[in-house]
Amino acid sequence: MELNKNEYYLKLNVAIESLVDKWYAWSHVISPATAAMNIKDRHLKIMESYIKNPNVHAAAVENPKMLGGPFIDYKGKRVDEIKFLYEETLAKRADLLELREAIIELNGILKREAKGYSLNELYAKVPHVLKGFVELYYDLNNNANFRFFEYLLYKSKYYDETAQSISLQLVEADDSRSFVLSTPRLNDDNLIHLDIPFRSSVIDELFKMKETPNDYDTIKNLLGISTEQEGLFQQFFTKEAPPKFKKYDGTGVRTRYFGHACVLVETNEISILVDPVISYDGYEKEVNRYTISDLPEQIDYVLITHNHQDHILLETLLQLRHRIKHIIVPSNGKGNLQDPSIKMMFNAIGFNNVIQLDEMENIEMEGCAITGLPFLGEHSDIDIRSKLCYHIALHNDLKILFTADSCNIESKIYQRVHDVIGDVDVLFLGMECEGAPLSWLYGPLMPEKLDRDKDLSRRLAGCDSDQGLSLVDIFNPRNVFVYAMGLEPWLVFISSIKYTDESRPIIESNILVNECIKRGIDAERLFGEKTIEYSGKVEYAF
Repeated sequence: MELNKNEYYLKLNVAIESLVDKWYAWSHVISPATAAMNIKDRHLKIMESYIKNPNVHAAAVENPKMLGGPFIDYKGKRVDEIKFLYEETLAKRADLLELREAIIELNGILKREAKGYSLNELYAKVPHVLKGFVELYYDLNNNANFRFFEYLLYKSKYYDETAQSISLQLVEADDSRSFVLSTPRLNDDNLIHLDIPFRSSVIDELFKMKETPNDYDTIKNLLGISTEQEGLFQQFFTKEAPPKFKKYDGTGVRTRYFGHACVLVETNEISILVDPVISYDGYEKEVNRYTISDLPEQIDYVLITHNHQDHILLETLLQLRHRIKHIIVPSNGKGNLQDPSIKMMFNAIGFNNVIQLDEMENIEMEGCAITGLPFLGEHSDIDIRSKLCYHIALHNDLKILFTADSCNIESKIYQRVHDVIGDVDVLFLGMECEGAPLSWLYGPLMPEKLDRDKDLSRRLAGCDSDQGLSLVDIFNPRNVFVYAMGLEPWLVFISSIKYTDESRPIIESNILVNECIKRGIDAERLFGEKTIEYSGKVEYAF
């Protein structure tokens, strides 16, 4: 197709990072209550440490054993800029910091004064900041707690879109970005920062250009690109058309692995994308992978398994928002601090097509049924409900089970699930069985620091070989694919994982794969890309 003079495509290696106060955005820094806790006990804490001891951070970043730790990756430099961001955060986020202090205060009040008697009189002692936002309650063991009316928080000053911005850049290598939970995104000659809220439709207009050309001046003006930014902005565009997606037109099912926990399931009627994490294209790569050009123009259903930053990757989801027809998410615990609503978060940032599912609830459509199944563990024994495995039953009787990072700590639960849904044909099984301790992700939400030995015992871990083989015994799959390991090099900036042959998840997954093969079950640990086509029996195409 011949383009008009000023029409261009967006290059396939243009990346977007959604930012909150210049920190990489994930769900817990968007939802107001968890944002308050993370700003104080993650962002400010890390910046304060860097300002005091930048060289300690520089040394830690170079130590592979410290990968994923709370260390800023600016080689001990740019201290004045971090100090400015620290002070700016204190000033601009005073309301959220006040909310955080009120949460801690209310927790202390309940711990000291709620002794099993009526909580009615304690409403008078709720900090004024929280009045009208919380309900007090006891669990059945007479432990007092409170829950938020989360929607009201989103409609208050505690949800402030002025904290949101995006940055645009060209990705030139798989491991070129710093770990997202530890390093804020300061100004850089290779970045364009734009004060645009995540819900803005201009983001959709920009990323449509990865498939459909548009007028350069139009998109430049929509984004508000300055004269100083335009030199770099021009480098984001090309006259070269991207590869054309070939829609699956067979009579069976095509399943494509995109890396980590991201899998595309297609028939000639429907497309389903699980936990979207899509690599970029347009630069030299050592590992083959599918990219955005390998996705259909319309994605009928996106399935989100749980509320962790490597499974709700906003930079992928924002790029795909204009293609997504529906998003299915787990329902949550209705107001508990540690379990914010995924649906409300998506609604707030411009996704208006979100469907909540509970455990064992399903959605049926022509040619397909999607059922949410119990997801155990991997959340450090905290009461978090926003997590689901997914069972997909397709028109030709193919049944696929995605377990993500679920840890089979009580196999009797899955035996009872099997009594309802029966055997499956294909099992996708997460085996990141080492996992970070509770404090790595949930530490900022804890009112009191957990003892180190307890913290280390409560891990964000998936199945080991015994737990995984138990699932194989229960569901009798013909194919087992180990995935969601964070193996791919383009995921390090999200997961902070780099394995060796001696890493426990590698050893455990090797044991499981070898045992499955010994039993006559097709099995492998996925890496990079893979296509599986099903047409009555499972056949492979690479």
